[in-house]
Amino acid sequence: MKSKILIVFFMSFIAFIITGCQSDTQSSIGDQSINITDIPVERPDNINVKEFDITAEKAQWKIKDQSFEAWTYNGTVPGEEIRVQEGDWLKVNLINKLDDPVTIHWHGVVLPNQMDGVAGVTQNAVQPGDTFTYEFQATEAGTYWYHSHQDSYYQVDRGLYGALIVESKEKTYDQDYVLMIDEWSMGNEGRRGMMGNNGTPGEMDSQMIYDTFTINGESYPDIDPIEVRQGEKIRLRVINAGYQKQVLYLNNHQYQVVANDGKKVNNSTLTSDVLLVAPGERIDIEFEENSSKDWYIDSPNLVAESADIKIPIKIIDGEGKNEHSYKDAETLQLIDYTEQGEMTTIIDQNQQPDLEYKMKLTAGMAMMNNDMAYKINGKTFPDTSPIKVNKGDLVKVTLSNNSMLDHPMHLHGHYFQVVSRNGKLLDKPLVKDLINIKPHEQYEILFIADNPGDWVFHCHDLIHATGGMVTVLKYNGYETPFELGGEYHNEPE
Repeated sequence: MKSKILIVFFMSFIAFIITGCQSDTQSSIGDQSINITDIPVERPDNINVKEFDITAEKAQWKIKDQSFEAWTYNGTVPGEEIRVQEGDWLKVNLINKLDDPVTIHWHGVVLPNQMDGVAGVTQNAVQPGDTFTYEFQATEAGTYWYHSHQDSYYQVDRGLYGALIVESKEKTYDQDYVLMIDEWSMGNEGRRGMMGNNGTPGEMDSQMIYDTFTINGESYPDIDPIEVRQGEKIRLRVINAGYQKQVLYLNNHQYQVVANDGKKVNNSTLTSDVLLVAPGERIDIEFEENSSKDWYIDSPNLVAESADIKIPIKIIDGEGKNEHSYKDAETLQLIDYTEQGEMTTIIDQNQQPDLEYKMKLTAGMAMMNNDMAYKINGKTFPDTSPIKVNKGDLVKVTLSNNSMLDHPMHLHGHYFQVVSRNGKLLDKPLVKDLINIKPHEQYEILFIADNPGDWVFHCHDLIHATGGMVTVLKYNGYETPFELGGEYHNEPE
């Protein structure tokens, strides 16, 4: 139901207001020799194995009483929720019943390279009628998700995504709920004009395309209620599967941020700030239900489609509906995750990096056509310069956004430590796999190259990724046998 073609009509306008500059840096690399398919994927003895069959198939779906043909995993949008315990071994059989090749990428999971699911980089796309089996251990509890990484902008847009939940052996809550947020084009495309209509800054391109927001594949009033009892502690696992930032307000209910991109947040303070979730990002919060009346989680986004996000919180044996709305609040404060608790650091920041890479992000009109080009150091994928590392290197990447658009940059196969923002060291470094970089912001991140293979590092506004904002982290001494295009039609973005 979403339209891939729509971007062409809007990008020529955007190019006039987006500028940037670029420079190239790269390290030297020796001859690669170890095939990534030879990296061991070894199942430990006496481990609990959880096996799932996931079928990519078309299905009729309905949003706001409008039916359309979605692309799904196991017939629903989102796809079947995969839920396991930390330490379990996952075996997932992807069965492709679509007419196009697909894959599954395990977003946020640190796993062997050949299981990462990126067409043309870590595997060949799974052809119509074929199957592929993914196997890896769920080593760390957290909120993750899975989606196609073949023609990912188009296929995720059509509905090929779902939640992957790795439960901790020690729970801190009574119930948990997954909220997957997405946006869709349902027939009012482009109605807001070039600069949008009170939309959030940095997203003028996607805001001109999409007109409907959903929670778990539904819009208000069809969103399923969250049913709780007074005194229960509730965990909400919020996953942004779309291409725009999303904001949620718990109507003055206080909560704690307990995880960021699957990593635990310690000693977080209670807050009622507006929750912000970037494209591809996952934020876990917990709150104790102290209300006796039903209430809603709303979206204070100023675009019209924010009315689609109204999540009912139903109090079992409660006193009925509470009419309070975020609109009654005089001021709303947006959350700052650098001030929310502490994350266990993974790197000593006093160490000198073995490699430094400067990544300048720009956007503008492509020279050869009327499409937008989203560039890293002045080039679009596959011509971007890779980050070439040796196993064990400490790598520092400086990401500078020289465009007028947000760029949520996501690194596969690794966690990184966010150490500075706009030249200022963070008092409480973040540990993540995705960082949203606003226009003219700069971040410095550190990570250890400890997971050999070829790993994509890309913008998770997949409109930008398909327009070229992708590079590859390549380990010296390793090579991939897979290639873009070819007989398998490998097209990662």
